[in-house]
Amino acid sequence: MSSYQKELEKYRDIDEDEILKTLSPEELEQLDCELQEMDPENMLLPAGLRQRDQTKKSPTGPLDREALLQYLEQQALEAKERDDLVPFTGEKKGKPYIQPKREIPAQEQITLEPELEEALAHATDAEMCDIAAILGMYTLMSNKQYYDAICSGEICNTEGISSVVQPDKYKPVPDEPPNPTNIEEMLTRVRSNDKDLEEVNLNNIQDIPIPMLSELCDAMKTNTYVRSFSLVATRSGDPIAHAVADMLRENRSLQSLNIESNFISSTGLMAVLKAVRENSTLTELRVDNQRQWPGDAVEMEMATVLEQCPSIVRFGYHFTQQGPRARAAQAMTRNNELRRQQKKR
Repeated sequence: MSSYQKELEKYRDIDEDEILKTLSPEELEQLDCELQEMDPENMLLPAGLRQRDQTKKSPTGPLDREALLQYLEQQALEAKERDDLVPFTGEKKGKPYIQPKREIPAQEQITLEPELEEALAHATDAEMCDIAAILGMYTLMSNKQYYDAICSGEICNTEGISSVVQPDKYKPVPDEPPNPTNIEEMLTRVRSNDKDLEEVNLNNIQDIPIPMLSELCDAMKTNTYVRSFSLVATRSGDPIAHAVADMLRENRSLQSLNIESNFISSTGLMAVLKAVRENSTLTELRVDNQRQWPGDAVEMEMATVLEQCPSIVRFGYHFTQQGPRARAAQAMTRNNELRRQQKKR
């Protein structure tokens, strides 16, 4: 028997009840507190179940969070800062490291002709950068410096050799000018079936009233000269999508439709796709970049429409599913091949 087991043998015949009877109320309370099972590492439990209640005072009133924060802030401001054990004086100790000079062995020393030595001694940073690029030392310069030196026959680097790769500085691209189209004038020309009007471009005009867009779609039903109709970034929703669908069912001259970058949901896109099946003149359709993803059912419908409508040769949408993407690619290849054969005839 080990010494530890012999030590435990002393407590085998102890009567626990007799010991508990001799304890005072304070000792019993302390024992109860020690026997509580707490898990301070479990963050899913509230604070009251992760630690023992050690408060002896009764609450003085309801919790006032603002007053508590002010009190803590005041206590922090009034607390004196502890002095450093060793005050900082700014004194530098020790000697700075000086890298020893390495002597180049005689067999590694390279001697150049006097003309080359003089040329390299008086070369500028730009010339040295071009020479390093020609020699293939691309790690000494940025990619732009390297390819400019390789592809250009003249010295074009002005930054010099630098081991720090810096980003290229691009010229800021100005914003596109606002669309100058007059909506009311365009609506009048579409209604009058103007033969000189072949394109209706309302891109990036975001303050068009919904009733006016609906009237424009109604006017397009009987128009026979407009070939391209674009409503990109006009904040159009499902009501406009249904108006476009009604227009496609009756219009027989439109060839290109672009409703990208709008707020059309899957219901509106489904209505447009069903209307495309009844239109035989449309060759280009773009519906990408809507506010929300239309869903798997709409993507499958897109692939089905492209398979059943050989007139569509250009389709703008980024598929997220592999199945509809493969079907759409195969259908577009077939449609373009049919169009090429028709042109040959």
